[in-house]
This record gives sequence, C-alpha cells and structure tokens, in this order.
Amino acid sequence: MSATRENTAAPLVGAEQIELLERLSNAVAVSGDEGAVRRIVLEAVRPLADEVVVDAMGSVLATFRASRPNAPRVMLAAHMDEVGFMIVKDDGDGLYQFETVGGLDPAQLPGKPVLVGKDNLPGVIGATAIHLTTREEREQKIPVRQLRIDLGPEGAGKVKPGDRAGFATRFKVAGPSLVGKALDDRLGVATLIELAKNPPRNVELQLAFTVQEEVGLRGARAAAYRLQPDLALAIDSTPAFDLPTWDDEENTQYNTRLGEGPAIYLADRGTLSDPRLTAHLAAAARRNNIPFQYRQPGGGGTDAAAIHRTRAGVPSASISVPGRYAHSAVMVARLDDWSNTLALVRAALEELPDDLLGSER
Repeated sequence: MSATRENTAAPLVGAEQIELLERLSNAVAVSGDEGAVRRIVLEAVRPLADEVVVDAMGSVLATFRASRPNAPRVMLAAHMDEVGFMIVKDDGDGLYQFETVGGLDPAQLPGKPVLVGKDNLPGVIGATAIHLTTREEREQKIPVRQLRIDLGPEGAGKVKPGDRAGFATRFKVAGPSLVGKALDDRLGVATLIELAKNPPRNVELQLAFTVQEEVGLRGARAAAYRLQPDLALAIDSTPAFDLPTWDDEENTQYNTRLGEGPAIYLADRGTLSDPRLTAHLAAAARRNNIPFQYRQPGGGGTDAAAIHRTRAGVPSASISVPGRYAHSAVMVARLDDWSNTLALVRAALEELPDDLLGSER
C-alpha cells in the first residue's frame, strides 16, 4: 500500500505502519491486563531508545536523548488499554458473569463475540432472545447482571474471576477507512512507535505507553511523576459526532469530523489545554500544510488530565484522531487523519521553540 502523504519529510503511513496497527488493534489488552500490547511495544522500542523501563504500574517509558544540552523534556502519552470486561463469577457449563471495564453501553453488548482470558478463548455475550421477552422487558435497558459470557461446555472452568475479556473484532482497511476495535488508543500507540524510529533530536523525547487510562488515567499520573517533563502531549482518539441527524436537520453538535485531520483540544472535561501549546500546534500545521481541526469543547478527556496536574504542573495539550462508534465493538477512522496526526506531531516537535514556555500563558 502506498503512503498517504507525498513530498514531505514527515513520517508516512504505509503498509508497514498499517500492519503494526493491525497487530495492536487485534491484541486484547483490557485495563489492568495490558500485557499483550506491552509486548508489542517493547519489541518495537527496546532496540531504538536510549532508555526503556516498565514502571510499577506497567506503563512502558522510553526515553530518547537530545543531541544538545538543556533541551526541553517532552512527554508524549498514548494509552495501551482498552474497554472490555472482567469475569466475576463462574456459573458453570461455560457461562460466566462479568462486569464492564471502562465506559461501555450494556445495550450494545448482547450477541457480541469476545475473546476471554490469557488463551483468548472465543465466546459470545448472551442475553434472552427477543422472542422470549415481554414488551415491558424490551422497553428497558438490559442490565449487565442479566448478561453472561458463553464459552460453551468446552469452556467450563477454563477462566476464573479476574480474567479479562475483549471484543473479538478483527482489524481491516476498507477503502479510506480503518476499521477495528480498540483504535482508541492503538492509533496513538502506533503513532508513538513510529516516532521512535526517527525521533527528533532537538528535544529529549519521552514516550509513555500508559496503562489504565480507561478507568481513571492512572498510568499517566505515575508516568509523568517519574519522567518530570517540561511539557506534554496526549496522543489519543476522540469520538467523531458527525453523523446526519434523524430529522435531516444540520448537525450543529459535532465535536470532530472524519476526514478533516487531527483534532487539537482546546478544552475537555479534564483539561484546559495550555494555549501556548495549542497555538504552536496550529501554527505548525499551517506551516506544513497539514489539515487539522479543533475538537469542540465538551466531555471526555485524555491522559493530559492527569499529566498536567503532576508535581508542580505540566503544560499539556491533546491531539486525537477522530473516530466513529468509540467504546463499542468497532471504531471507524480515516487513514489520512492518522497520517496527518503523525505528521503534525513530528512537525510540532521539530519546530518547538526553546522559549515557547517562557511566554505568558
């Protein structure tokens, strides 16, 4: 597959990068059990970084030293974990009670294929068939306590409480689109790995592949405390609320749109982005002819919400790849949006002024 950007020194997204994203997307790494993705990250960055550590939380921290003294320490964070499920009780005969991990809508769960436990045992989330429910039951949301993960009789006793389960969706490229589970935030993880291959040497680059973002930004807080960056960017995926409205009226409530480039955050539920960083990101995009959009202020959040409150405070902002159907069994994103996100992050790092944080906030 050919690269999506031409005539630029910025990193490109081609067949090699898509193959990496496919491996990352297909791996099951629900919050608190990120080992499958951590192994892919370590395999990629250990030969490249000046220092790699796995901290006490399980985050991977890779440092790339600058080619000059007193260079700013820049932390880039992308979370390895995904939403999913935790087994809480064995009901026998291959049926298991579970709880959700991270923000999931129970109404979307019945009938979804899942992979369970360390051996990725195939199962399905079961609920009473619609034929056997009353009208009153159909008008109510199904509570998670009424759902079960069904592994069949051959799965009896093969998983235990505490084991995780994730959606079994397989990644694919469909025309201009990337389709897969956990693209929130495997797109960010793949972006950081690509930057590791040719890191900008004007800064000390600190790549933090964090854990437990989906359950409270926990890994990012510990990572930032250890790394002590001068500034930070969270690289994530954000929901694109860009579908037509049911009444054919104009959608005026969108926060981002597919196909319009990386989304620079001004504010979300957890962070008021540092205006010096957001201005620098937008200026870098314009100088390099990289399309971008501003994520409209609203709910949600990224690792930046934890990072910017660490120690004495860290100037922080977020950049995200827009995607539809977040926190479900599948997300749809655009290949060009990812490629342009990668290009913008690299350009912003290479063009980072030494005195950026010396100006008034």
